[in-house]
Amino acid sequence: MAEAPAPARSPPRWALLVEYDGGGFVGWQRQRSGLSVQEVLETAAARLDAGAGVSTVVAGRTDAGVHAAGQVVELALDRPIAPDRLREALNFHMKPHPVVVLQAAPAAPGWSARFSAIRRRYRYVILNRRARPAVDLGRVWHVPFALDDAAMHAAAQSLLGRHDFTSFRASACQANSPLRTLDRLDVRRAGERIEIDAEARSFLHHQVRNMVGTLRLVGDGSWPMARVAAALAARDRAAAGPTAPAEGLSLMAVTYLHDPFAAGG
Repeated sequence: MAEAPAPARSPPRWALLVEYDGGGFVGWQRQRSGLSVQEVLETAAARLDAGAGVSTVVAGRTDAGVHAAGQVVELALDRPIAPDRLREALNFHMKPHPVVVLQAAPAAPGWSARFSAIRRRYRYVILNRRARPAVDLGRVWHVPFALDDAAMHAAAQSLLGRHDFTSFRASACQANSPLRTLDRLDVRRAGERIEIDAEARSFLHHQVRNMVGTLRLVGDGSWPMARVAAALAARDRAAAGPTAPAEGLSLMAVTYLHDPFAAGG
């Protein structure tokens, strides 16, 4: 009796910690028109695997113009290679694009860059001064008139917890539910910069940018603080403020129960 064929072997999977400047990309995800971060990384990885097609899974699909300081990517690569060598080879082949692998580590069985994540942290930066940005061009939202960061922070606290965030959800959002649990939304001033940090297990499409655009209205005095809570309760996108520009937003970190980049995972 003939033996059953051996099951197909899955290629080894890697966890990659990646940073990029999103200004010149159509976003993380491949698009029919324009260059994506995913295309740059997968093209570089294919060159390490004899041109074979390479696929990735990402922790957060950033939009066009959004940056990342701590994006996490899952990569399957059918080639034996040391972690440091993989990082250096990918970085070499991604030149001159502003995409860099900071760390590479073998992925544990069952680990997923997307589904194993327990928290994602985004930072939005507003440059709050009269002069337009030069050094920070493309990395901040320039607001030339004075903003009350203390009022913005106080209003932001009304959004914490588990809520229906329909008012802060993009019309094109494909999430099955508008319910999300917002764990942190801090607003603080550092000189001319106002930094807004948001943390949650997951976010709706444009949720952070829509919350920032709404808080800006509180900061410039257009809205009283209580109107932010009222906008949330309305469950209507028209009740909240505008969408803040993409260039001020960065994915700062993704947290896992077992950090793939820590010694021992």
